[in-house]
Order: sequence, then C-alpha cells, then structure tokens
Amino acid sequence: MSESSNGISISHITAWAPGLVTSDDWKQWVHNEKQIGLTNNTPKLEYTDPLFRRRLSQISKMTIQVVHDELEKSACSRNIKQVFISCRGELTREFSVSKMLIEEKITLPASFSLSVFNTPIALATLAFKLQGGYSVIFPSKGNFRDAFAAACAPVLSGNEKEIMLVYSDELPPEEYSCLGTAEYKPFAFAAIISDSENGVHIPTMENVPETPAAFLKDIILEDASF
Repeated sequence: MSESSNGISISHITAWAPGLVTSDDWKQWVHNEKQIGLTNNTPKLEYTDPLFRRRLSQISKMTIQVVHDELEKSACSRNIKQVFISCRGELTREFSVSKMLIEEKITLPASFSLSVFNTPIALATLAFKLQGGYSVIFPSKGNFRDAFAAACAPVLSGNEKEIMLVYSDELPPEEYSCLGTAEYKPFAFAAIISDSENGVHIPTMENVPETPAAFLKDIILEDASF
C-alpha cells in the first residue's frame, strides 16, 4: 500500500437529493441553509434511454445519477469496482410487492425483479457499461460506520488501489410513517475511496459517523472541492 496505509482517502464526492442538485445547494445544506426535500422527486436522467428509465424508482434514479456524476468528475476507469450501501433498499417496490401478495395473493415477475436489494447499483452498471463488478452492503441497525468499514476493506487490505463508494436511500412510503420514518431523508452520494493522499484522509474508522447524513456533512465540510 501507499504512504497513507494508516487510513484511506475519500475524493471526488458527488451527491443528489430532492431540492439539492448543485454544489452550492449542498454547501448550503451543510450550513443548515437548505434542507433535503421530503418528496419523491428524481433526477431526469436525460442521458439514458427513455424506455430504460421509465419504470425506475427514486432510489435507482438517484443511484444512477451520482454514479454518472462520479464517472465524469473522477474520470475513473469503467473497470473500477463499486460498493453500494443502503439502509432500506428498494423500500417502495418491496412495499408494493408485499401489498400485492397480501391483497391479491400474487406478485408480478417484473415488479419482483426490480425490488431486490442490488437493483440500483445493477442498473447503474448496465447504464454505463461498468465492468469492475460490485458488492452490496446492508448495514446492521442502519450503522453506516460498519458498512463503510466493510466497503474500505479491499483498499485497506491492498487488494484494490481504489473503489467507488455509492450510497442511496429513498423516501419511505407514507404507510411506514407510524414506524418513525419521518427522519429518513431521500438522498444519494458517491465518492472514490483510495489509498492515495489526495482528498479527505480518514485515519481510523472511529472518525466515521454512524449515519450517512452525518458522514456526508463531515466530508463536505472538509472537502473544499465539492
């Protein structure tokens, strides 16, 4: 490994959320001058085929958007490996599938195939013809720090020089509001994790917050290039 073997570096951060699209929007969010919109709004994905994007969920569209922006911003190889983290996955589609099973005792193959946990990153891989492969991580009890540590393992072990980290979660269905989902905000971000000295250096995992929103704010605060 390189000289930064005592930790990892994060660079080329990209993010998207309802109401927060530009870098200035996100900088205002850091200072609590703007908020993530609690809506089902999605990026337009005008660079993809209309038939491809027609049936995509909010989480899948946000994931595709930040991966698109990451590829452009970092100019990384399309052979780069990706690690996808989500605390809830395709929650809206999963709810629809469960509702249909309960009410109609059936489920449609198309609905089920787009509800699995790896759907967002798989669709991004297809959209941009990525060839490096991906891993998906569901953090136990929503602890982002544990998921992040697992995502960094290929770099910390020296097996990879860099990977693309992708996080995304969508707005929960209104039916789940009784479960205390009011604080679950829809947003996505991507970044390059590497063993280089460029970007924001994270010496130990104790420096990583337990929530993705806190992680994103901490990184943005330190990364003037966002």
